[in-house]
Amino acid sequence: MRIGILGGTFDPIHVGHLEAAAVAGRAFSLDKVLLMPSRTPPHRPTEPRASVFHRFAMTALAASDRGMSVSDLEVRRDGPSYTSQTLEALHREGIPPSDLFFITGSDAFADVAMWHDYPRILELANFIVVSRPGAPRASELIPTSHSGKPEHNPTAPAVFSVEADTPNVSSTEIRRRVGAGGSLDGLVPPSVAGHIRRHHLYVPAPVPAVL
Repeated sequence: MRIGILGGTFDPIHVGHLEAAAVAGRAFSLDKVLLMPSRTPPHRPTEPRASVFHRFAMTALAASDRGMSVSDLEVRRDGPSYTSQTLEALHREGIPPSDLFFITGSDAFADVAMWHDYPRILELANFIVVSRPGAPRASELIPTSHSGKPEHNPTAPAVFSVEADTPNVSSTEIRRRVGAGGSLDGLVPPSVAGHIRRHHLYVPAPVPAVL
């Protein structure tokens, strides 16, 4: 099976994430796409606003809506959620690197040289880099020594670019909108919006009364 993986903090997951996963799935005829929320994002300077349990729940709701699957592999693991360790764990489950397709946006891949275990990480799976609004084109970021095409050498991982018009949405903007009482229509799946409202996520903490 050709398995796609889209990892992230997902604080919250939004239509930009989901469209990138869908575009990659179609372009590479992936048999399954796993959405994988991280427990402890290693490159994020601040803690996620929502707990890992809420982030996993929102991701599971979004996955169900879009015919994808959710994985708790990183949620169950203590310590920083390094992608290289995740891919190695999947290898131990019997999935070879050539069958793994790690999906990432061009905004995130622009900093790939800062990722844990770079450049070895590029040998642990195929990487699908999807263009994101406001970021360099995916094709401009591909390391020449690692680029390739699926039919060139199917047993060796490679890095591929997908130019797509994905929605210009960010989790930061969604959190800001929730805090300001704005609508989330078109930014997250309705099931995710419902979870955010039901559990009062991203709402500013009440200011204690001065006695």
